[in-house]
Amino acid sequence: MTRADDEILEYLDTHGAGTPKSIAEEIDRNNDYIGVRCRKLTSYGLVEKPSRGYYILSESAEAYLEGDLDASELEQNSESSS
Repeated sequence: MTRADDEILEYLDTHGAGTPKSIAEEIDRNNDYIGVRCRKLTSYGLVEKPSRGYYILSESAEAYLEGDLDASELEQNSESSS
C-alpha cells in the first residue's frame, strides 16, 4: 500500500465512487498514476470496477479503513492484475 492508495480509498469512502481523473484532481496526483493504482487496488480486491473507468470501494476496503483488515494479508488476484 502506498500513500496514494490510502488517499484513493479515502476519496472513494467519502464520495462513494470515482474515476481516476476525478480522484487525481481531488488529491492532486497524476491521472495516469491514479489509474495504475486503481487497477492494482482492484487486483487486491480493495476496489471494484462496476463499469469502465469507474471505481467503488469493496467490503474489504471498508474493513481496511475501519482498521479491521491488515492490507499485508491480501493476495493479488491474477485474473485482475492486467
